[in-house]
Amino acid sequence: MQQLTDTGRNFVNDVSNRYGLSQDAVIHMLIAVNNGGGGMAQFNCPELGGSGQWMRGGMTMVGDMFNNGLKNTVDNLCNELANGLANMTIFPVIPAGTPGSNQWWPANLGQPFSSGAQNNLRYAVFPNRLAVEMNGAVTVYDTLNHSIGSVSQQQGGNQSLTFSSQFGSVSVDSLPVVSGNGSQPATPAPQTNFAQPSQSATYGSQSNTNTSQSTPNHQSSINSDEVFALLEKLGGLLDAGILTQDEFNAKKAELLNRI
Repeated sequence: MQQLTDTGRNFVNDVSNRYGLSQDAVIHMLIAVNNGGGGMAQFNCPELGGSGQWMRGGMTMVGDMFNNGLKNTVDNLCNELANGLANMTIFPVIPAGTPGSNQWWPANLGQPFSSGAQNNLRYAVFPNRLAVEMNGAVTVYDTLNHSIGSVSQQQGGNQSLTFSSQFGSVSVDSLPVVSGNGSQPATPAPQTNFAQPSQSATYGSQSNTNTSQSTPNHQSSINSDEVFALLEKLGGLLDAGILTQDEFNAKKAELLNRI
């Protein structure tokens, strides 16, 4: 099982009880949200309908794509996990210099509240500080009065970095630079943050008996206008690289069969 801090174990246990999910399922989703930088997640959890994707403030996709109750459960769960990652130390930080260490930020910053990775970008959030490693250079920013939830990279270049806070989406460039200014060398070869969620893991044997209560099967009818709207959203996910071509084709065929 993924290593957690005492705070992390208490958090997982609380979420597990409230959502009627096994702890393994919650940890699987926690890792998926963490690896998505708190703003997105790709998961494969049998207790939540199998494979799916979640985007904060955007589209939620589940295996049973017309089950709105399940979508709401996944969206609420992922938002709660993202908030927990932003405000608590869930995963223990491996000391720098030891095998498996993933600490690329300046040691004087201590342990981050949360961290994540996306393409050639890594970030870690600390009290009043945001550390960003991009293309091998580390920059530390003063977060001012922002409560940072996630950092994302839209396109190449530092100008494209944004973060989510209580004020919405904000450019990283708007923050004062404390050190680095994008010029410091950093450790090479980023590792996947903490752990990869297993794509073949099953949690059915440990599932809480209340699971069915948290994922009701609200199957709804759908008209052609809704289908075309969903197809447009799927196309956007494909263009963003969140869906593969095979996943897009499968979901497209399923939608067209509903007309």
